[in-house]
Amino acid sequence: MKNLEFRLESYFCMYLQGMKIVIFSGAGMSAESGVSTFRDSGGLWEKYSIEEVATPQAWKRNPSLVQTFYNERRKQILEVEPNAGHRVIAEMEDFFEQVVVITQNIDDLHERAGSTAVMHLHGNIRMAKSSGPNSEKAYYPIEGWELKMEDRCPDGYPLRPHVVWFGEEVPMLERAQEEIENCDKLIVVGSSLQVYPAAGLIHCAPREAEKVIIDPNVHELMVPGDFISINKGAGEGLALWLSKYREGENEE
Repeated sequence: MKNLEFRLESYFCMYLQGMKIVIFSGAGMSAESGVSTFRDSGGLWEKYSIEEVATPQAWKRNPSLVQTFYNERRKQILEVEPNAGHRVIAEMEDFFEQVVVITQNIDDLHERAGSTAVMHLHGNIRMAKSSGPNSEKAYYPIEGWELKMEDRCPDGYPLRPHVVWFGEEVPMLERAQEEIENCDKLIVVGSSLQVYPAAGLIHCAPREAEKVIIDPNVHELMVPGDFISINKGAGEGLALWLSKYREGENEE
């Protein structure tokens, strides 16, 4: 009997190691770290309108204002820490062969928590890129929180935040779709499922894949019928989902 239990435990570990998990995270993921979201009252977005700071037209019209807005956001992000949810996702790499994070967030909290495969659909605020015609060809790390208007790319154009503004294409969309199409489990956490085209990616998971959505207001979301709903915050919900694999490890 003991040998049978050992073989079952070994099989369980091999089964998990062969799996690919995709985490699709949204603003609710970072909100638990204190990062203000687009819908928060009293946050940065209440001081500015989208048209003023988050479109290509805004940059052409008043680049200094846009730069100031993203400098403020960058400063805020540097002042917060990854939360329990970020750390649980990083821990998943101990259980599964592949854990790919596809995030709508522009902060680097997933990386700071220890996740090693993170894809930023809407850019990374810790990076800059050229405002010229070759903007998608090179990215530059920003030291500290401030990007200045005199900071320029090798072609002489001012550096702008590496973020996808409203009205711009999402360069990583096709690659993200490929990752989701080839996953064994898809976990959606902290996404309102209202920001397109990114939100449409969750429909690309294989029919046989386990699909989970974690959100404290999950009843208010348009959740596809083949998803398991966990009505919890990011940290608590992710820990609950991973607990079955933690328990399997502890029983060995």
